[in-house]
Amino acid sequence: MLKIDFHTHTAEDPQDRISYSARALIDRAASLGFDALAVTNHNAVTYGDDLRAYAESKGLLLLPGAELTMEGCHILVINPRFPVGSGIRYRLSDLERLKTPDSLFIAPHPYFVIFQSLGKRLPPLLPFFDAVEFASYYNRLVNFNARAVRLANESGKPLVGTSDAHTAWQFGRTYALVDADKNLPSIIAAVKAGRLEYRSRPVSLWIMARIVARLFSWRKIRRLFER
Repeated sequence: MLKIDFHTHTAEDPQDRISYSARALIDRAASLGFDALAVTNHNAVTYGDDLRAYAESKGLLLLPGAELTMEGCHILVINPRFPVGSGIRYRLSDLERLKTPDSLFIAPHPYFVIFQSLGKRLPPLLPFFDAVEFASYYNRLVNFNARAVRLANESGKPLVGTSDAHTAWQFGRTYALVDADKNLPSIIAAVKAGRLEYRSRPVSLWIMARIVARLFSWRKIRRLFER
């Protein structure tokens, strides 16, 4: 079983302020025994020959990916086969034509109320998603993943555990174990076939509050510059 995080953010993210680089995250992932990692910055693919080779030198398979914004909703894509950039915008109605057999579409944090989630838009769009995310941002008292688990069980969609890490202390708490060979096609095929499990540890209410505070401070600063 390959230990994989399909959803992370780094300093190369054009939208959020992250304190660590992609190389630093690769170092941390290697130290925690991960086999593969996707850096999925907002509307950007942080991937190239140099970064891929650096990951390989650490024993990691780097997966190309991005977290796209479509009509105010986030869409997680592994191995996107179409142009991705901050100036490129797609609509939810584009999902059908963008989806290819060698890419993986995941519905991230689908019912998290402040995280640009799909929410009630997701059920009719489920045919265009390969999996539903179980995100690390939850607690025994506050768990927006519960509805995602029910939806996945009812629809037969696999659940993919991810950190959605924006801070170093988020990474490594939630991840996927995938029954696949250590290459991109095998991993994508395994997720689509449901050959995976997730492992997760809830965060404390204090950490949840810190994450929300950082999120809103980033948004406030960004809005000041956008005026």
